[in-house]
Amino acid sequence: MKHISLFIFFFLVTATCFAQDKHFSQFYASPITVNPALSGAFDGKYRVGMVYRDQWRGALDNPFVTFAASLDLRFDIGKRRVFRDAVSGGIVFFTDRVGGIDFNTNQMALVGAYHKALDRRSTQYLSAGIKLGFTQRNLNFEQLSFHDQFNGVDAFSNPTGEDLSANNFSYVDMATGIYYTITPARQTSYYAGVALHHFNVPNASFSQEEGDPKNTLYMKTIVHLGARFPIGEDKQIFPRVMMSSQGPHLQLDAGMNLRMALSDYNSMALHIGAWLRPVKNTSGMNLDAIIAMVGVEMKNVLFGLSYDSNINSIANYGKMHGAFELSIMYLGEYENETILCPTF
Repeated sequence: MKHISLFIFFFLVTATCFAQDKHFSQFYASPITVNPALSGAFDGKYRVGMVYRDQWRGALDNPFVTFAASLDLRFDIGKRRVFRDAVSGGIVFFTDRVGGIDFNTNQMALVGAYHKALDRRSTQYLSAGIKLGFTQRNLNFEQLSFHDQFNGVDAFSNPTGEDLSANNFSYVDMATGIYYTITPARQTSYYAGVALHHFNVPNASFSQEEGDPKNTLYMKTIVHLGARFPIGEDKQIFPRVMMSSQGPHLQLDAGMNLRMALSDYNSMALHIGAWLRPVKNTSGMNLDAIIAMVGVEMKNVLFGLSYDSNINSIANYGKMHGAFELSIMYLGEYENETILCPTF
């Protein structure tokens, strides 16, 4: 009965979130998964980042777990030219796991972007990027029990007559995006970006039946905006907004982070932030979560920890019905000595 309950719960969640993708509350710590044009959008030579998300641990014996890791490199190609353009490339990996029934989604993707300088001082850039990913999904049917397996007494020991599909398949997934940034002053910048994910509309169903629109991923559009402002000599604020639209679903992440320097040379800093995440689905618009974040910056490494306090009806079945996230970002040979955080 435990496996049946988990199976039903999984498909109820899937029904309310059909065709929606993974998401991170600290989306700015995994920029390549937001917009491939953000590959190389930082002051440095290379960047390594990781984000781990643990969701609904109180509601499930085996919580939902999502992990992403990425590496991207930036190469300047215009040091002796009037306009200092750059190219970038990288690789990103993510895995999403639903415990109990061993439903896993894994993706490995290559990303590339071109960053066009729009003025001679390199204060404005227009970037375009593309991502090519290979995704694999698998499900362990041995972890599931069906009604015809019940022996009428105390166990699901009979063989099942269910016509089960293949439990493992893969597909190609593609995304593209553009990104604009302007830095009018040393500690002030603005940015805006748009990305289109799954524009090749891949078949993401275990049945792999062609021609049925229910078997394909909805294309997803992401619009993200943000800024950086100094407030005093040792503080900066980072307001950010990201809107994600996929099929009938809409998600909005809006909030702000505050950075406070802890050393005279700005090599250590404390980050704190608060966020709201309203979502729209078939039942209308509602507030899904309130998010709190704290981070520590040490030289060229940034650690972040956040907690989502979910308030929707599904999450109320558990006591600890939120989500924890841990992020780590490392910038190699970064040039901005005032602040570690990338423009995004």
